[in-house]
Amino acid sequence: MSVAKTSLTIGGALVAAGASAACCLGPLVLTILGIGGAASAVALTPYRPYLLGLTGVILGFGFYLAYRRPATDCGPGQACEMPRANRAGRVALWIATAVIVIIATFPEYSVFLF
Repeated sequence: MSVAKTSLTIGGALVAAGASAACCLGPLVLTILGIGGAASAVALTPYRPYLLGLTGVILGFGFYLAYRRPATDCGPGQACEMPRANRAGRVALWIATAVIVIIATFPEYSVFLF
């Protein structure tokens, strides 16, 4: 798996998750930053389920790319090396997944914060 594919799927999943939380998290963050007209992000609320679905599909594709079997199998007595970039990609994928879960569930736990 190339690093570019991993970066693309992780980035796409983060963007889709961020867009899905834009209806709830966006106005709050922009209000804290002093940008008052940000309440228009609430207009994205009807698209939230579709964006969350897109996030799940992109994450699923990322996990498929990260954990699929290599095209070449190692024969008996041969050393099979796991590339360091593959390990780093998997770690980044799990970190991105944790961030996405936090962003995607923000509307549920924001009631307790504010």
